[in-house]
Amino acid sequence: METRSAKRKKKLHNSTTQTPETDHEDRISNLPDDILHQIFSYLPIKSIAQTSVLSKRWKSLWYSFPDLDFTTVNTLANASIATSSKTGKRSRPHAPKGSEYVDQISSLLDKHSDIRVLKFRAFLSFSRLTCLIRHAVKHNVQELDVEVSTRDYFNFPRSVINSDTLKSLRLKSWHPGFRLPPLEIMKDGFRSLCKLTLSRPVLHDQPSLVDLFTNSSFPLLKKLHLEACFGLKHLRVECPVLEDLCLESCFQLQDLEISVRKLERLRVSSCFDSFCFGSRVRIEAPKLESMVWSCNAVTEECVLMNLTSLHEAFVGFFLLQENLSEAKILSVSNFLTGISCCHSLTLENHCIEILCKSNRFAGISLGPFYKLNSLELSTGFNKHNNPGLASLFRSSPNVHTLIIKITSVRKAEQRQWNKDLWQSPSSGEERYWESQTQYLQSFLRHLKVVKIHGFIECENDVSLVKYLLKHGKVLQEVFLGTSLSKPRDSLLREKIRSQIMGFSRASSNANIVFQ
Repeated sequence: METRSAKRKKKLHNSTTQTPETDHEDRISNLPDDILHQIFSYLPIKSIAQTSVLSKRWKSLWYSFPDLDFTTVNTLANASIATSSKTGKRSRPHAPKGSEYVDQISSLLDKHSDIRVLKFRAFLSFSRLTCLIRHAVKHNVQELDVEVSTRDYFNFPRSVINSDTLKSLRLKSWHPGFRLPPLEIMKDGFRSLCKLTLSRPVLHDQPSLVDLFTNSSFPLLKKLHLEACFGLKHLRVECPVLEDLCLESCFQLQDLEISVRKLERLRVSSCFDSFCFGSRVRIEAPKLESMVWSCNAVTEECVLMNLTSLHEAFVGFFLLQENLSEAKILSVSNFLTGISCCHSLTLENHCIEILCKSNRFAGISLGPFYKLNSLELSTGFNKHNNPGLASLFRSSPNVHTLIIKITSVRKAEQRQWNKDLWQSPSSGEERYWESQTQYLQSFLRHLKVVKIHGFIECENDVSLVKYLLKHGKVLQEVFLGTSLSKPRDSLLREKIRSQIMGFSRASSNANIVFQ
């Protein structure tokens, strides 16, 4: 009679000598289609297509894969203008390559089931482009991403306007651009569109889009991105559920009006005509949280209303060499006052220089930034900027963190700090800052962290550091990052740092860090 221990030993022996059938199973092929589609989404389209030769099962997976991203094939780069190795001259793209490529995609669309995503880049004719997009719309495409280059201007494909399934559309023309249909046709379409990106449309014949993005148009649009709109002069945006708006490189823009109750993020970069008279911007967005206003020419009129939810703002202006008019100086002041509810503010690209441009600024006051906790400035640090800096400090009574990035400074302004100057009663910069003490009491009572990047150890920046250490009652850290582009004698640098370490401090917790 076999004992229990013998049975256990026999069972253990059998389990170690026999290989289970499951070790030979194709577990991946047995996964559900949706999981395999998810795995496919991490692979380039070429690798996904190659799986179709494995079996009938994998062939059906390829033909049912809903996300067709052909941008990894990079045919636009392959078909772009090439340089002949023999002549060194630029030659036209070989059109048949793009045509064959489009024919292959069209053939695949006919074999696939409903298409969720279609992305492609190509050099092709307008007729083939419209044919391909028509195929995509026929297969209920939800996201269409098209990046093309053509031999001539082409018209916006009308087949996408009345699509009931299209939710995301990105259309970019590298060369030479595309034209939009009449506004009355565009206005009645895109009823299901949630995201729209148009890059390089040519609007010389219709320079105004004030009637396109209205309350009745694009009822579901949440994200709108307009880039390099040639000829666009007037734009009004009132889409009812829009949350994210981005305008880039619309250099000829003269009039911008935004009135969107649900807008949360706004980015306007490299826009507005510097030589235009009567340029205007008007923004009303009570739920706006993040705002980037970068490298834009100063408009002559600025009205910002109800930006009560603004949390962070990045502001930079494009400034030409000629003198600013009083209207433009007032416009900058109105802009900064309009964003005074923000918690974090970054000022770049000539903001301080504009505020200090002329004595006329003395009659213009900024609104208080009561909620501001973090202030970051980029400036060419010199004594002429001190009034602008002081004005910002006065208007920021509750700032905890101050970050200053020193950009290039003219040699004439680089008066070197030295021991004799330190031992003298005071320099001109020190006297100016001391004269502002009574106006900066609240600022000095709240400031905890000061970071200066590009610290060049000259009179301008050292005087400010000395002043903040002397009056900053709750200062905890002063970080001074030395400019790598302005090398100094190491012995002189050590002397200056030793002098800074010897400055009197209102806060016993103030720690000075050099880098």
